[in-house]
Amino acid sequence: MAQVLVIGDDLTGSNATGALYTRLGLRAITVGALAQVRRYAHQVDVLVVNTASRHWAPSRAYAAVKAVVETAGEVPLVVKRVDTTLRGNPGREIDAVVDALTVRAPSARVRVLAVPAFPDAGRTTVGGLHLVDSVPLTRTAVARDPFDPVRHSRVADVLGTQTRRSTAELTLDVVERGPDAVAAALSESRAAIVVCDATENAHLRTVAVAAARLAAQDGVRWVAMDSGPFGAALAAELGLRPEGAAPAPILAIVGSVTDRTRDQLARTETALGARWVDLDPTHPDPDRLMGALRTAAQEGAAVLGVRVAPEPRPSPATEAPAGPDPDPDTAARILRCLADVARRAVAEFRPGGLYASGGDVAAAVTSALGADGFAIETEVLPLAIAGHLVGGPYDGLLFATKGGLIGGPDAARDCLEHLRAACTRIAHSAPHPSAGHPKASPRPTRGPTLSPTEGPPQTPPPPSREATP
Repeated sequence: MAQVLVIGDDLTGSNATGALYTRLGLRAITVGALAQVRRYAHQVDVLVVNTASRHWAPSRAYAAVKAVVETAGEVPLVVKRVDTTLRGNPGREIDAVVDALTVRAPSARVRVLAVPAFPDAGRTTVGGLHLVDSVPLTRTAVARDPFDPVRHSRVADVLGTQTRRSTAELTLDVVERGPDAVAAALSESRAAIVVCDATENAHLRTVAVAAARLAAQDGVRWVAMDSGPFGAALAAELGLRPEGAAPAPILAIVGSVTDRTRDQLARTETALGARWVDLDPTHPDPDRLMGALRTAAQEGAAVLGVRVAPEPRPSPATEAPAGPDPDPDTAARILRCLADVARRAVAEFRPGGLYASGGDVAAAVTSALGADGFAIETEVLPLAIAGHLVGGPYDGLLFATKGGLIGGPDAARDCLEHLRAACTRIAHSAPHPSAGHPKASPRPTRGPTLSPTEGPPQTPPPPSREATP
C-alpha cells in the first residue's frame, strides 16, 4: 500500500517532488490517469499523480483532485504539491483533498499545513509573504504570467481567494523557538489551514516534528500543501517506511576533524536522522564503537556513522602557544581503528551503502574490505564521487567518498541521500545479486576503477584542522 499520495498539477514538479521521497528510501512512481492510480496504489511507497490541472478552471481542477483521492484509497499521508510560486488552483485543490478525506472518515480531524517554502530553490516564506530569491511574488515575473498571474504575495491571500476554509499564519519567530513552540501554536489555532513561515530546511523539519507529535498525541490527520521538501520531511517524521522489510542503513566513516565537517554531519542528524558515534582520538576503541553502532542499528537509525571527536579547545584565558603537530603514530591508530570498524560493521549490519570522508580513510576502508578498488559511476558534487566497490567479498557495495573540506553545509547530506536513492533503485530493479553481500557476483563496471590499496594502511599525515585524513 502507498504510504504517501502526492498530487501535483504539472509533470515537472510532480517528478521533482517524487525524487525527494526516494532519498528517504521510498519507491516513487508518477502516473497521470485514474486507471493508473488504481493499478499502482498498492505497488509503491509513494504514488505521485500529475493531474495537469494548473491552468484548468477551478471547478475542473477540484473534480480531478477529488477523484484522485477517492481512487487511491486509504493512504497515511496526502500531499498537495503546489507550484513554487503558487500559480494554479492551490486553494480549490486543497478543498478537494480535505473534502474527499472527510467523506471517507467523517470523524477524522483533518487539518492542512501550508508550507510552500523550498529554501534550496530560493523560495521562502516570511511573515506570511512568499518570496522568490527574497523578492515578494507580486514583484516577480509570475505576477505577469499569461496563464495564471499571481496577484498576492501573502500565501493566505492566495488561498483565501479560492478556498472556503479558514486560514491562520505561524510566523518565523515561533518556528525558530523549536518544535515545542510550534506544537503549542498549532494546538491553539482553530484554523483549518495553517500557513507556516520557513527560510531554511531546518525550519521545515521543525514544523514536521511538531506536526508528527500532534498526530501521535491528538490524532490530527495532517494534509501537507507544499512545493516538495516539507511533505518529504513530514513523511520522515511520521515514520513512514517502505512496505515489507526495513531498508538497510547506510554506514558512514568520517576521519576529518574540521569545523566544516562537523557542521556537515550535524546537518545529517536533522535531515536524515543520522546517528554518529565519536571516536576518542586519545584511545581508539573499536569494540566501544561497535557497541554504540549496534545500539543505533537496533533503534532503526537510517545512517550509522563514526566520526573522530575534536580535541577540546582551550579557553581564551588559558590558551597556550600552539604545540607540535599530532603524533603520527596516533593518526595511524585512528586510521586503523576506523578501517577495523568499517570491516566489522559491514559484516554485521550489511549496509545498503558505505560513505567515507577523507582520502586516507577511503583508501583504508577499501583495503580493509578486501576490495580491489571502486567503480566510478557519478560525481555527486565536485570532488565527491559515488559508485561501488569492485572485487573482494563485498563486490558491488554502493560507495561514496568526499574530501573533508569539500562542499557546502549540505555536502555530506547530499552524498548520503545519493546512496539511499541508489539503494532504493537497486531494491526495486530487476533481480540481481544483492550489493554488499559477501561473495555476490560482480556487477558490471560502469566507469574506471581506482588502483587497489594493498596491505595495511600506510601511516597517514597527522590530522589537523587544515589538512584532514
